[in-house]
Amino acid sequence: MAEDNCSLATEFILIGFTDHPELRTLLFLVFLTIYLITMVGNLGLVALIVTEHRLHTPMYIFLGNLALMDSCCSCAITPKMLENFFSKDKMISLYECMAQFYFLCLAESADSFLLAAMAYDRFVAICKPLQYHIMMPQKLCIQMTTGAYVAGNLHSMIHIGFLFRLTFRESHQINHFFCDVLPLYRLSCVDPYINELMIFIFGGSVQIFTITIVIISYLYIIFTIFKMKSKEGRKKALSTCASHFLSVSIFYGSLLFMYIRPNSVIEEDKDLPVAIFYTLVIPLLNPFICSLRNKEVINVMKKIMKKEKNEKGVK
Repeated sequence: MAEDNCSLATEFILIGFTDHPELRTLLFLVFLTIYLITMVGNLGLVALIVTEHRLHTPMYIFLGNLALMDSCCSCAITPKMLENFFSKDKMISLYECMAQFYFLCLAESADSFLLAAMAYDRFVAICKPLQYHIMMPQKLCIQMTTGAYVAGNLHSMIHIGFLFRLTFRESHQINHFFCDVLPLYRLSCVDPYINELMIFIFGGSVQIFTITIVIISYLYIIFTIFKMKSKEGRKKALSTCASHFLSVSIFYGSLLFMYIRPNSVIEEDKDLPVAIFYTLVIPLLNPFICSLRNKEVINVMKKIMKKEKNEKGVK
């Protein structure tokens, strides 16, 4: 990294989607719609799980916290992006930058641990159904959820701490729609090798640890399903796991490609499409993938809608 034209930058310019100014209004409406649906879907799912006692089981507790983290991810990224569509300067301060990345990293890290916890929960439910309440008590569920938040917070703070060692070029333009660490590394006058190493070590460790749990859990689940004699039982078990496995696949696939791939700091052209996918599309899809394929959630929603309809009829 060249050390000329360096400054203690306190503000950055988010270039975002300025390559297509003619599409500004259309893109704003599209992303606003995605944001509103994401927030309604995720927070609605959280409210449903909190208020309905039938859903106070480990699987739905994990699902509710996953939806909460998806809402956190959208809130950290989308409002500033929508503002910048019609902003003249498109400025973001260094501390806003760090706040954006902190909440994004917290959400993505916590999601990784929650998805691993959900995989273990499905393993116990399908492979050891008679021991489910012993192996997955409420206390363990709360401990796993708390652990996901603590680990996500520590992971975020490590990367934020290492950002303070960097100084940035005077042309502080970030070719992105939010403050991610990889575009910041490209602007750094200090060699970001240590920061990259920390992402590889800590980010890689989180992904490897949680992916290992998911893979082992699903291998046991698949073997158990194939041993089932009842076709109805196999179908029910597969439908229970299919939505979770789909969420896991798209989530880990996009994160690994974004941060752990070789030359991830250099290959700037691949940032935007992948970032849109894991910061905007996945939080949008998760509540629908995880809940609309779940009969119990659908039954609870039908029950609530029927109750409201009856109350309106009485009035």
